[in-house]
Amino acid sequence: MSQLLVYIPALPLIGFLLLSLFGRKLSKPVIAAIGAGTVCIAAIITIGMGISFLLTPPQGGAWQQLLWSWFRVGTLSVDISLRVDALTLVFIFIITFVGALIHIYSTFFMWRDADYARFFACMNLFVCSMLLLVMADNLLLLYLGWEGVGLCSYLLIGFWYDVPSNCRAANKAFLITRIGDTALLIGLFLLFKELGSLNITTILQQAPGHFTAGGSRILLITILLLAGGMGKSAQLPLQTWLPDAMAGPSPVSALIHAATMVTAGVYLIARMNGLFLLSPVTMAIVAIIGAITLFVAGCSALVQTDIKRILAYSTISQIGYMFLALGVGAWSAAIFHFFTHAFFKALLFLAAGVVIEALHHEHNIFMMGGLRKRMPEVFITFLAGAAALSALPLVSAGFYSKDAILWYSWSAAGGSPVLWFIALAGAFITALYSTRLMLVVFWGDMKTHVHEQPDRGMIIPLLILAFFSITAGFIEWPHNMFHLTLFSDQVQKVLPETVMKQNQPSEWLLQGIAMLVSLSGVYLGYVLYYGKTGVRWQQSPGLSATRNFLFSGWKFDQLYNFVFVKPFLFLTRINKGDVIDRMYTAIAQASIRLNSWLSVSQNGSLRMYIVGVLAGILFIITLQLLL
Repeated sequence: MSQLLVYIPALPLIGFLLLSLFGRKLSKPVIAAIGAGTVCIAAIITIGMGISFLLTPPQGGAWQQLLWSWFRVGTLSVDISLRVDALTLVFIFIITFVGALIHIYSTFFMWRDADYARFFACMNLFVCSMLLLVMADNLLLLYLGWEGVGLCSYLLIGFWYDVPSNCRAANKAFLITRIGDTALLIGLFLLFKELGSLNITTILQQAPGHFTAGGSRILLITILLLAGGMGKSAQLPLQTWLPDAMAGPSPVSALIHAATMVTAGVYLIARMNGLFLLSPVTMAIVAIIGAITLFVAGCSALVQTDIKRILAYSTISQIGYMFLALGVGAWSAAIFHFFTHAFFKALLFLAAGVVIEALHHEHNIFMMGGLRKRMPEVFITFLAGAAALSALPLVSAGFYSKDAILWYSWSAAGGSPVLWFIALAGAFITALYSTRLMLVVFWGDMKTHVHEQPDRGMIIPLLILAFFSITAGFIEWPHNMFHLTLFSDQVQKVLPETVMKQNQPSEWLLQGIAMLVSLSGVYLGYVLYYGKTGVRWQQSPGLSATRNFLFSGWKFDQLYNFVFVKPFLFLTRINKGDVIDRMYTAIAQASIRLNSWLSVSQNGSLRMYIVGVLAGILFIITLQLLL
């Protein structure tokens, strides 16, 4: 079975190469077959490997395949080698299975686009890069996939590059994530300096004996790794790129938010758990960042009017829950929430794409309304996704994964009542803005004409994702409800078990409060938005200012512009004529002057050219006679 590992990332890579080299010569049906087919085959192989993994677990708990030696420099030896264990299997299942559904949807969604082949080439490369990231057995190969998803996000966010705002959004995503990527690269250098290896298994084995728990060296390394994860996963303070990333096509948004890029940081921290456990300070920082992020992003989602930006801020918030779980040591709960979130967030983005296209590219939810009657299948699937996002008790996948995080945010050894309260407030806000989104878009009066009904080929992926958005949580039940642990039993073969506090609150009590809070958020949303056009924030200057503050993403962009951009531009204007610039200017002026002298000999006069040739011959003959 290990010999099949290479085919999982290789198939999307082959699709990328074929579409890049020959895409302009291929028909759209052939392009669709290559673009979606390669990912679908990779998904089938992954499902087969998953069944084999459950029935006959591999020796040592992982499959490994060495492809070739990449390079050897001194003591550094890096191989192109793949490794799949239970944690990796969860990620490659989501990447390929959800990615395949997104690709199938895209074959219909992008049909009228002139750059059909370029779109699928970039999508295939995106999937390949993310697969390489999670399947790599060493950090340098992981970093190659890490940069690959960064490049693909740039290409896909700015896919419609004829619109200047799309190009700015792509540049913003690329530049902000470079901050985290640089920190991650420095962290890799320090790891190699300390341990002499970049192999993940070797690092995790040697780290406990090499580093002092709580020491400054492991603190610095884990902070740098965390910074890398914060950039890719859009956590505070590097979250500002993700809402603008909605400039790309809706399938791109689904792929970035559900199956690929923004989950890379979660994977990195989970994969390097042995390092983070050696630094309690970093673990606390991870939890605090996750808690603050989930609250800040949830508040911003509450006041957005663009349907995709609501979902973008929602993604930042849900990734915050995953970081919170990782920080308190609830490793399997974080990965379980990643698992369920992939289904319902991909569903919501794809369904939003259908709505936007049907309403002739309308994004403002307050220009929608009444769509449950005109688009019943989209309504039902969107309702399933919104229920899971709201963590509707017992009937949605989101409830089971978020309930575990809420429980551990207090009862785990790294948890606290403050973290639990922030997570609980986030759950209330999530239920509120999810209800707001559903009611404004699908109830009330229709404000925009539905131009066309969605293609059946776009509805089928929605129905599949809706099914998993409801049922995917049933494989992991709370401790006080049947205690079914099919998911955690597998991932805890790789991840540490959660260390619990000695004195824990009643799980029934916390669970009951969480259920009540989620239902209260749904009820408040119903009261505020059912049959209405929305809350009138302009009723008072204070409410209006609060709304504008939240709408702008807590004005982080303005803050960064004031603190970093303007001072940098000011310094560049002052330094415009420094000695370095003058040196380059002098070289340019000398080249221009020399060109003007030499151009005298190129005046187009044949007589002068002949005289010049004769003069040169006479000069050479004279020189030979003298010597």
